[in-house]
Amino acid sequence: MDRLGLSPRPRRFGLTGGIGSGKSTVATLLAGLGAVVVDTDAIARELTAPGGAALPALAAAFGPEIVGTDGAMDRERMRAIAFADPGAKRRLEAVLHPMIGAEALARAAAAGEAPVVFDVPLLAESAHWRARCDRILVVDCREETQIERVKRRSGWSEEAVRRVIAQQAARAARRRIADAVIFNDGMALGELAAEVRALWALWNNGPH
Repeated sequence: MDRLGLSPRPRRFGLTGGIGSGKSTVATLLAGLGAVVVDTDAIARELTAPGGAALPALAAAFGPEIVGTDGAMDRERMRAIAFADPGAKRRLEAVLHPMIGAEALARAAAAGEAPVVFDVPLLAESAHWRARCDRILVVDCREETQIERVKRRSGWSEEAVRRVIAQQAARAARRRIADAVIFNDGMALGELAAEVRALWALWNNGPH
């Protein structure tokens, strides 16, 4: 409570990192420490799953063939279209980003007094998202490490991984927005967990 008897606003943290950086692992660790993690990628998947709220607008923007036989957005088809055409990527974002933002803020509001972590891959590219965060954590690693991790977990070719990396903010741009950086390269899971735990304790016990 402050001197006026008012509870401080629960802290809002931003979490970001490039593909293969280990950001999702850090998000899981933070959830284990009591954070309410609001994963914008997960929200996007929900919006584009069978019956998802974004499907009518996406079909109107890109044609009914963008919806697969399973009733969900054909992610591979949409990825190919967006990579090939910057205008298509902007149209996709114009549909999804407002819906993702509204749902993310609703989930944060529902968290009550718990600290919230916004897990946002495009945090470096979005001034709106950065303005919602009291502090920002960036998970970083070498590009070669990103490539090897994604190849191993997804079976993608090196060329495919490099195309995704090229579409994301540069490592230097992400580091510039950071209040803290975890360099997750050559680090065992136990070491990573200890670093996350120490930072979380510092941020939650420090001054608001």
